[in-house]
Amino acid sequence: MRRSYYQAERRLFEAAKRDRNPDRYFEDFGSRLSGGDIDVRRLSLRALFEEFVEDGASLVRDFDPRYTQAGGAARLVESAVDTAAFSNITGQIVYSQVLQAWNDPAFIGDSLVTTIPTQFSGEKIPGISGLGDEAEAVAEGDEYPLVGNSEEWVETPETTKRGFIVPVTKEAIFFDRTGLVLQRASETARWLRINKEKRILDVALGIVNVYKRNGMTTAIATYGDNSGSHNFDNLAATNALVDWTDVENALLLFDGMTDPETGEPIAVMPRQIVVPSALLMTARRIVNATEIRFGDGASATTQTIAANPIGSMEILSNPWVRARTSSTSTWFIGDFPRAFAYMENWPITSVQAPVNSELEFARDIVARRNSR
Repeated sequence: MRRSYYQAERRLFEAAKRDRNPDRYFEDFGSRLSGGDIDVRRLSLRALFEEFVEDGASLVRDFDPRYTQAGGAARLVESAVDTAAFSNITGQIVYSQVLQAWNDPAFIGDSLVTTIPTQFSGEKIPGISGLGDEAEAVAEGDEYPLVGNSEEWVETPETTKRGFIVPVTKEAIFFDRTGLVLQRASETARWLRINKEKRILDVALGIVNVYKRNGMTTAIATYGDNSGSHNFDNLAATNALVDWTDVENALLLFDGMTDPETGEPIAVMPRQIVVPSALLMTARRIVNATEIRFGDGASATTQTIAANPIGSMEILSNPWVRARTSSTSTWFIGDFPRAFAYMENWPITSVQAPVNSELEFARDIVARRNSR
């Protein structure tokens, strides 16, 4: 971008300062970033530093090893130069790349869970069992019968803090390595997001078992065939995904599931199918078929044509499904956000480090952004 662009940004910032509302500029800048009005790949760290730091052009010249004089390398700290505006702008640029990588549509984990904010690291979530079918006929003038609830609870695993810091160094400014800083932010955020994806899939696909109910010391397997403490059958060992009848076989397992307290059926309306990449096209063919046909046997002289009985179903797939299950044929169906919760202390956030820190002197780090 031309120098006039950065000068115009500086004038907008100065106008907001004169109105005693500099945050207005940063909010507007962030909105333009998120809206795609600013091409972050074309922004220049060097030009931003020269415009938004007082005497920035001279400071950048001091960064040049060919002209650095004694004491010049420590000038940022010694003269207490205010780099706050530059740090805020670069922080928003970095965070925009973090969010872009974090929200990559290739990740399906968030579609499989209900995210629940929590203040605790591992907790006992109390609940009350269903009443069951206790409604009775009451004769005229008689008292209504009393019914009670039994206490039940679920224990959640401890939460874990994860995060990273993206530095903007003196070298990145002097050599104008905007792309390098953005790449670091994007790649680091991507790996943090991959970590979350694997943790969610491991639970939703039954690789890791975490469900503990009513004081159980050992977690119940996510999928099982009425074995041990697993009191419902949600596993069909031989049911390859070929056509709509295989989906029906899986759906019939839901009919056999009952509430452990009331004995009543558990009403589940499956709306998602999770498949490895090897079954993605098969799943699309089954779900998106416009009709199915029935013949009368080998001769097939008469056919009955009907609408696709599957109805609306979301298909979720990515390479991590096969990687976590080690299978190209295992598939899953259900209402996953109703079954699985992701306990979150904080959503993805970004914090700007204070200016003129010790790291500016010790490591030539001019700005830092912590994403976690």
